[in-house]
Amino acid sequence: MESVVADVGDEYDVRDVVDAAVRLFGGVDILVNNAGIYPSAPLARLSAPTFDRVVSVNLRGVYLFTQRVTEQLKAQGHGGHIINVTSIDALHPSMVGLAAYDATKHGVWGFTENVALELAPFGIQVNAVAPGGINTPGTQVSTGAEGDLDPAVMEAFLATLPMRRMGDPDDIGKVVLFLASDMASYMTGSQVIVDGGALLR
Repeated sequence: MESVVADVGDEYDVRDVVDAAVRLFGGVDILVNNAGIYPSAPLARLSAPTFDRVVSVNLRGVYLFTQRVTEQLKAQGHGGHIINVTSIDALHPSMVGLAAYDATKHGVWGFTENVALELAPFGIQVNAVAPGGINTPGTQVSTGAEGDLDPAVMEAFLATLPMRRMGDPDDIGKVVLFLASDMASYMTGSQVIVDGGALLR
């Protein structure tokens, strides 16, 4: 396993990551755009720097990596897979305080559809996964500091889930694996919802 530290919103860092992948592995076949942040603040307290940072990580990062990897995939000439992690918030808001996050996830979904249309002739499939509540460090830890998720809000959200549990990261990983495999060979511009039934409420 190899890793490279990078700011996904920095075009030079993104270039370095993709170049490192090509150097280490001889090329790129699959891109998963999974970086995301979700500081919580109602609109009246949402600062411009916070909004800009959410856009930089959640939306600009998807654009930068997709653009750079697409150049590499076209040069390789045998297609590839791009999977963008959106959110159920790309379809319906889950809670107050995530306006910046929701705006970026709507953006990633629109970006996914448009780029899928553009890249299909090159054999590059572009799809999305829309998670609901997933157990990650960001949803498990709440210190009460500004930007943290409110434990009471999280408890109320959990109570609305038909499956009555948060998902595990592996629940998303399995769907990403499916979309990156030949089992999804006739799919592009699709968004697969993995939310424990949250959108049924």
